[in-house]
Amino acid sequence: MPPSPSPRPGRAVPPVRDRGDACPGALRLHSAADGALARVRLPAGDLTVDQAVALGAAAERLGDGHLSLTSRGNVELRGLADDCGGLLAGLLADAGLLPSVRHERIRNILASPLAGLDRNTPSDVRRWARSLDALLCASDGATALSGRFLFVLDDGRGDVAGLGGDVTLLAESGLRAPAETACRPGAASGLGALLRVGDDRTALRIAADDVPRAALTAAETFLAVAAAGGSGAWRVRELPAAQPLTARDVRHALHAAGIAAAYAEVPGPPPAARFADATAPGTVEGPDGRHALVVLAPLGRLSAAQWRLLTATAADGSGTLRLTPWRGVCVPGLAAAAAADRLRGLAAAGLVTDPGSVRRRVTACTGLPGCAKSLTDVRADAAAVLDAGGAVPADGAAAPAGLPVHWSGCARRCGHPHGTWIDVLATPDGYRTAVVRPEDPARPVVSRDTPRPDPDSREAPRTGPVSRETPRTGSVSRETPASPAAPGSLSTPQPTTPRPQ
Repeated sequence: MPPSPSPRPGRAVPPVRDRGDACPGALRLHSAADGALARVRLPAGDLTVDQAVALGAAAERLGDGHLSLTSRGNVELRGLADDCGGLLAGLLADAGLLPSVRHERIRNILASPLAGLDRNTPSDVRRWARSLDALLCASDGATALSGRFLFVLDDGRGDVAGLGGDVTLLAESGLRAPAETACRPGAASGLGALLRVGDDRTALRIAADDVPRAALTAAETFLAVAAAGGSGAWRVRELPAAQPLTARDVRHALHAAGIAAAYAEVPGPPPAARFADATAPGTVEGPDGRHALVVLAPLGRLSAAQWRLLTATAADGSGTLRLTPWRGVCVPGLAAAAAADRLRGLAAAGLVTDPGSVRRRVTACTGLPGCAKSLTDVRADAAAVLDAGGAVPADGAAAPAGLPVHWSGCARRCGHPHGTWIDVLATPDGYRTAVVRPEDPARPVVSRDTPRPDPDSREAPRTGPVSRETPRTGSVSRETPASPAAPGSLSTPQPTTPRPQ
């Protein structure tokens, strides 16, 4: 017998969507206070050197000369002229960054950035991501997905499994294929995945060769359930509690598509010692003796000069870059000596390269002048506190050290981290600091009256008690730098390095 559907965690009544999703893309530009904004989807965060050069050129020629990294490993270009859409689309298409005009906003695929780069994990999830992207771009039905719908492919270390995916797959090495596919030609023989939709506590075991098709089928099943419910839901967690999407629904759809799926228990966190920490900046030694560099963008934003330096570094390695959901960049394939030299150069250019740096865990929304809803220039305020050696305004010193810190210019809290985090919120009277503890880490609670935050962020949860208000330019608290975050799990997401807008 299949397991009974798990009880859903408490939350506010999900919204009823009576309009289409207006999430920005590379072709649908968003009008912001500092000009038009384009969001370029990069499935699994993958870029070739040539594609990175094209993005940098677009930022300099058409935008404000900066590139913003999002919590889904995508890139935003800001300060664009209202009439530059055609030229931007041409530049992106020539670089191979627009494989399908109809599908470009739904190519939201996160994958473990270090998959295949350290000594303990395979690279199959990156292959799965590429195959899933190809299937998405070939599917007419998939165009009905919201620009916010998210696929997550975790290589088994638990680094991205807790980042709010609508369809999450966790790789399992040494996994036997479901019995009905074990004898099928081409069936997987050493790697498979557990598939989960939303926050359902029940997973489905999928053979490796079926993972991309299973992920797409799960998304198509969501569309069918959402249409039947009439709520217009954009994401799995927005479905009405009376009409959820469950593992049982997905299993029936998978079997109809000829994909075997067996019910499975969701595993706990993997042993942290087995894996390199994907959230930490620094070097990662690979199984072939080559090294990967991981750096973080200060407050999630890179100048064109910093981007060129990263691109040149990638040219010395494997010729590729991987953007991470922690507003970072991974550059694989470097010789040991070259990696050390390049890391020093990137640090000198202002990127975060020290895993013990307090800057690793501090993020901020766009703020003024880019966002008209913001009450202040949040990035400048956060940078001033960081330059003085702190992470939060002085009166927030009682906040627990080591948690992610996010500075927000208004109550939407765009780009805030998952899990438990320190909220530094601008108000007309100054900043207020609070520790946010969502009722359920896998599903923040959202009030119907709460404005929706940026599409690449999570909705603002209810916050706990707030400390007294502090001036926006107050003195600085000295805090212990964050220790490297432990990998999470599919079932219990852990607090991670913060992700700015």
